[in-house]
Amino acid sequence: MVNLNLKKEINKVIVPYFLLGELMNKEKIEKLVKNLLPYIIIVILVVLVRSFIVTPAIVDGSSMLPNLQNNNVIILNKLDYKLNNIKRFDVVVIDYNGEKLIKRIIGLPGEHIEYKENNLYVNGFITNEIFDHKKTNDFKLEMLGYLTIPGDKYFVLGDNRLNSTDSRVIGLIDKKDILGSVSYRIFPITKISKVK
Repeated sequence: MVNLNLKKEINKVIVPYFLLGELMNKEKIEKLVKNLLPYIIIVILVVLVRSFIVTPAIVDGSSMLPNLQNNNVIILNKLDYKLNNIKRFDVVVIDYNGEKLIKRIIGLPGEHIEYKENNLYVNGFITNEIFDHKKTNDFKLEMLGYLTIPGDKYFVLGDNRLNSTDSRVIGLIDKKDILGSVSYRIFPITKISKVK
């Protein structure tokens, strides 16, 4: 015959035996949560940082040669343009119909852009491009149907001008489609550097 009224003393508290297992499970769970809490906080911070501040991205294709090569890993700074203005020659990641493209900002809102004999003209004045790029065929903004770039739109090009799907093909880019700036290449390790 089993007697369910048997009791055991724990910390001077009388507890029935059938509740003892539940108390131990509760203590184990509290200890487990206490031990896991720092890791949970780290995971949450990593998710928040990757979602809202910076995230690694992989270059896919040759449109940014010679400055970025296929399979380079870059850091996408998502916070930059929430705090700073977009500048000419910034390297950016854009969202074009769900596809992520890496390009360079060439034209800003209110400007007229033209390429003639491999030279960039902004509002009729020659502008030196301070980075390496391939030859650029002659182009005028009017070819896209604009005299000047409308507000909150940007003209972007790949550095490999003869092999790039950029504003000459897809049109001007809305500011809302610019996901962030690219400042650093972190892979391959031998090519870790600031992106120019």
